[in-house]
Amino acid sequence: MVAAEVGRSLEASLDVVVALPFGPPGSPDLSVGAVASDGTVVVDEALASRLGLGPADLAPEEARAASEAARRERSLRAGGERRLAGRTVVVVDDGVAGGATMRAALALVRRGRPAWLVCAVPIGPPATIDLLAAEADEVVCPLQSLRFGSVEEWYEAFPEVGDDEVRALLEAQGS
Repeated sequence: MVAAEVGRSLEASLDVVVALPFGPPGSPDLSVGAVASDGTVVVDEALASRLGLGPADLAPEEARAASEAARRERSLRAGGERRLAGRTVVVVDDGVAGGATMRAALALVRRGRPAWLVCAVPIGPPATIDLLAAEADEVVCPLQSLRFGSVEEWYEAFPEVGDDEVRALLEAQGS
């Protein structure tokens, strides 16, 4: 939803990159890393180490998330190659907490050789925004809070956006 608004205001085409968080089996609310639809994996190594989690501990959920990310992206995109080379690309999300999901998405896009890569989010903690600044050419985040708990807490309403709604947004913007 946020990306569609940004795309409209920039009069830009809209596309989708699916990156999903993962954690140890049996802990669906604990995100230790994320994987993009192309298999790009980002793990918060410091957090994994503090929790005593190694690659073998995370592998089952990483594989599940990778499979689901690839499936969802195939379902959402009309197919064809992304046209990223030499273009300015803005990767938008509704906010960031730890940043692994956005970092995986940025890495996927970076491989497409954009001329300029922008990460745009309305809210995030300063430490995460600093991490993202190392992955993108520019980061736009108007609200950075040290008192950050979750993205949802910064919205009056935070409904789940279904795949049908995403497809409709993509079609409406001629993507």
